[in-house]
Amino acid sequence: MSVIEMMILGFLSERCMCGYELRKKMEQLQGDSRKFSDGAIYPATARLVKAGLISERSEPRDGRQRRVFTLLDAGRERLIHELRDANGFYVTDITKWTVVLTFLNVVPDKADRDAVLRRRYDLLSRQDVHFFYCDAGNPLSYDQIDDPYRRGILRVHDAEIEAELAWLSEELGLPDDAADGSADGDAVGRA
Repeated sequence: MSVIEMMILGFLSERCMCGYELRKKMEQLQGDSRKFSDGAIYPATARLVKAGLISERSEPRDGRQRRVFTLLDAGRERLIHELRDANGFYVTDITKWTVVLTFLNVVPDKADRDAVLRRRYDLLSRQDVHFFYCDAGNPLSYDQIDDPYRRGILRVHDAEIEAELAWLSEELGLPDDAADGSADGDAVGRA
C-alpha cells in the first residue's frame, strides 16, 4: 500500500471527506515537504474504491458537486493491518513514520501498537542512523565534520532522536535508563 493510500484510509477513518478535504489534510500532515495534486489523489481513491476499501458518492458541498469518500469496513481492516505490520521504510523514513504515528490509534490492540513503536525504538537505539559518510561508507563523527552547517544538522537530528527515544521509552513503559543507555553515552554524531 502506498503512503498516499494509507493517508486516505487514515483520514477517512476519522470522517467522510471529499477529495479537496483529503488533499488539504494530506498537505497539512506532510508540511512543506510535499504538495498533492488532484492527479495524485483521485487515481489513489479510484484504486481504493475498486478494491472495495472506500465508497464514493457525489453530493453538493459549498455550492459544488463533490466526490465524497467513506471508509468501508474492509478499508478499516486493511488500514489496521498495514499499521500493525508497519516495518521497513514505514519505520525508517521519517515522513512515512509520521503517517504511521498519525493513524496508529486506529489499531485497537495496545500490544500491536506497542510492537510498532518497539520496531522504531529498536531502530533508533541500536542502529547508526547517520547522515554523513566518508568515501569508504563509514560514518563520520561530529568531530570529523568541519562544515558548521552539517554539524548543525547532526546536532539537531541527534536532539530529535534523543527526544523520540525518550518518548518511545515512556510510551512503551521501559525503564528510565533504557533511552539513556541506547545512546552509548554520546548521542552527538549519531544522526
